[in-house]
Formats: sequence, structure tokens, C-alpha cells
Amino acid sequence: MPNTGIYNMEDRDGSYHCICCGHTLFTAEMKYHSGCGWPAFHTEHADAGIRRIEDHSHGMRRVEVRCGSCDAHLGHVFDDGPTQFGGERYCINSASMDFVPEEES
Repeated sequence: MPNTGIYNMEDRDGSYHCICCGHTLFTAEMKYHSGCGWPAFHTEHADAGIRRIEDHSHGMRRVEVRCGSCDAHLGHVFDDGPTQFGGERYCINSASMDFVPEEES
């Protein structure tokens, strides 16, 4: 459900990790407010290795993204993100991530 995830409005410095295995996925610098109702990122962490899988469920054509380490579902990636970062928008489920504030990392 949009606008209900714990990390949708998270603005602190830190990093986002896979909830299942702890693998680093994104940093706060990669996050932006897209208005989609889910945490949005324009770029993945250099070591994330996020997998992309074509998804035709629910009568839609989209690209599912999964953790590059444990293959857990993260969300989807779309081609309507900020052009200055390559034009992608990673729309990620808050429940798939753990946020580690910078002061704790």
C-alpha cells in the first residue's frame, strides 16, 4: 500500500540493506522523493548487484528487482527517474530493507 512504508519519508544519512541477508543495496544519497508512495532510489550501490527480472503479473509490464546476494524480492525499477542519474527509479518496498543510520554504520 503506498505511503505506508517505514522508509518512504526517511531522510537521515545512512545505508539501506537487504532485510533477509544484510547485503548493501542503496545509500541515502541515492534516495529521492519521487511521489510514488514507496522509497525511491535513482542508483543502486556499486556492490549491490541487483538482479532484474521481467514481470508481467497483474496485467502489467515491469521489471522486478531482487537482492544480488540472496535473491529476495525488493520491488521494481522503472524508466521515469531523474535523467541526470541515468533515468531509472528503483521503487523499493520498505519491508524488504533495513536502514542503518550513518552514526551506527
